[in-house]
Amino acid sequence: MPRDTAYHGALGDAFAAHAATGAYNAYTDRPAMLALAGDVAGHRVLDLGCGAGLYAAALLDRGATVVGVDGSAELVAHAQTLVGDRADLLVHDLERPLDFAADASFDMVLSALVIHHLRDRAGFLAEVRRVLKPGGRFLVSTTHPAADWRHFGDSYFSQEWVDLHVREGLPPIHFQRMTIEVFIGELLAAGFAIERLVEPRPVPELEAVDPEAFAKLNARPSFLAMRLRRPEA
Repeated sequence: MPRDTAYHGALGDAFAAHAATGAYNAYTDRPAMLALAGDVAGHRVLDLGCGAGLYAAALLDRGATVVGVDGSAELVAHAQTLVGDRADLLVHDLERPLDFAADASFDMVLSALVIHHLRDRAGFLAEVRRVLKPGGRFLVSTTHPAADWRHFGDSYFSQEWVDLHVREGLPPIHFQRMTIEVFIGELLAAGFAIERLVEPRPVPELEAVDPEAFAKLNARPSFLAMRLRRPEA
């Protein structure tokens, strides 16, 4: 049976705390993804892998209507505490079809740091395309292949499944390494058009909070983030 890669139990609680203030999430990936989102006022947004609801909360504050989905009941509970009844939140395995969503029912889909955890990425991307309106945008981020290569070694071209140990006493984070070629190739094969690709750097505010992390994240890539579009035709 494939390993379940949702952040359950203590790992979910630890991730919720880290994502709120951590250098990688709060000061690097989240600002980059929200910048790619731009003006979302009046848009219906699907947050796939919503985690503790931090992206959803920011999108709600910008005037979006949000549906948040995560495979971890613990993280959905954290998200519920954060956003209350302002968003619809669901516990749902992202390896399964998004059967709660109608065709062409969202203006935007956001999936932050999730896709590298999924085995059936082709099925996931097909579902994202299905639920997006023609012309709708898909925002996706993943771990940077160069960062994974630096950490795990071996070949840059490895597509092995790896365990990242984040803290003693917690289960590891399990994900699949991808090259830039594989990451972008799968998105294009799913029928998306690329609008923008960024290699997020930390926002300036991090320097006062954690100067060491600020220097490190400005010198070494950590994530890739993209904004794509479902073509009109």
